[in-house]
Amino acid sequence: MHLTHFTDRLTMIALAGEVAGRGVSGVAFDSRKVKKGSLFVAVKGTQVDGHDYITKAIAAGATVVVGADAGAMKIAQESKADGSEPVTFITVEDSAAALAIIAAAYYGDPSEELKLIGITGTNGKTTVATLLHDLFTGLGYKCGLLSTVEIRIGKEPKQATHTTPDAISINANLAEMRDVGCDYVFMEVSSHAIDQRRTVGLAFDGGVFTNLSHDHLDYHETFRAYLEAKKAFFDHLPKTAFALSNADDKNGPVMLQNTEAKKRFYSLRKVVDYRAKVLSDSPQGLQLEIDDTELFTRLLGRYNAYNLLAAYGVALELGMEKDEVLVTLSSLSAPNGRMENVADPSGRLTTVVDYAHTPDALQNILETLKQILAPSAKLICVVGAGGDRDKTKRPEMARVATDLADRVILTSDNPRTESPEAILDDLFTGLKNPASRARALRITDRRSAIQTAVQLADDGDIVLVAGKGHETYQEIDGVKHPFDDKIELTNALNLRTHVS
Repeated sequence: MHLTHFTDRLTMIALAGEVAGRGVSGVAFDSRKVKKGSLFVAVKGTQVDGHDYITKAIAAGATVVVGADAGAMKIAQESKADGSEPVTFITVEDSAAALAIIAAAYYGDPSEELKLIGITGTNGKTTVATLLHDLFTGLGYKCGLLSTVEIRIGKEPKQATHTTPDAISINANLAEMRDVGCDYVFMEVSSHAIDQRRTVGLAFDGGVFTNLSHDHLDYHETFRAYLEAKKAFFDHLPKTAFALSNADDKNGPVMLQNTEAKKRFYSLRKVVDYRAKVLSDSPQGLQLEIDDTELFTRLLGRYNAYNLLAAYGVALELGMEKDEVLVTLSSLSAPNGRMENVADPSGRLTTVVDYAHTPDALQNILETLKQILAPSAKLICVVGAGGDRDKTKRPEMARVATDLADRVILTSDNPRTESPEAILDDLFTGLKNPASRARALRITDRRSAIQTAVQLADDGDIVLVAGKGHETYQEIDGVKHPFDDKIELTNALNLRTHVS
């Protein structure tokens, strides 16, 4: 592939070296993945700066370097003035955006040949994206999914490593989806990905906003910056796209203030484009009325009414038939680790695993479970907080848990490089009164915490294990150890049944 295929799309500040005759054999932003003839894009990340690895990339065979640090580029150019193999240096204003543009070009702009829908917000992204994938698959279309839980190309799953992958991986996956004949792709779009320009150059046909609450302030630092990152996704949607937003979230209208896309709203409380009403919520599922038509679903909780309504709105915006959409929606299940019931062999307990790892998400699921809790039964919650992430939400997580659950066990989540005990100390600062502290236990080992929750439960109680959901590991000191909440909960239930 000729270098001009990329330079024609870039706004260059400076250029040194050959362009017209230069070929490109591959694209990389990690110097360890560079091969002979590669185009290396130096991007400044949160942990490392790719400009520091330009010489390593050249030594590995890179013949084109794109970067935004003029000083680093100049030093690299001067080091190549020794007559060895020539390298082309291209300086741009924003190398992260350039990487996304280059990646799209390298893979033949796959998003332009797909109907690509992006879903963003604090909570509900995975559920809405997965519901849409399953809905459109049920309607007879071949679909792709890019989500926190997994990547699906058609019905074939691949493990996901990030909510939104890097720009090269995004376009590589989209190209694979295009090549196998996918019609629609549903993609979670995280605030990190928007801020880091990973979605630049993608042709979105629509966007969905779910809600906005306290999260990722370790990265964005302020709630306003977090909001602006989400809003930027809608600001850049084209006129040909639609923007569907939750009118019941106070930031729902804000998200669409400056978009050129067709504005649409969904709500459980207001008269807007797409409306729903919760008729009943039970352990068996939700009974809804959507646009004057009743629908039963096995999904639980009022927040899932929003998720279903968002999926319904997207389907109609994409020209699907209302009745077919409602029938197919009624047959869908929740995604892996999202309000997922773990069967108790004795049938005496209701036990649930959920990914809730923000105060808002935890509040939503606890309120949902309280609504279906028998009058004399207890709600027991196991919850922690991840290390190396937003510390400010930790006290609020503990406060929400003790406000809504009868017993709470505060424990480790993924401590990463932080001390588990220090994380628990932060959680306990949210317990401001004796009653809250009396409802809480502190058990650092997560396996023991889950076992204790099950042992504390009486017949008819509900046990919620929150925070990890679909994850099958626990990260401690940078090492991922096998750990699956569903397996641990199943083992604890089997032990309880055997003992009783």
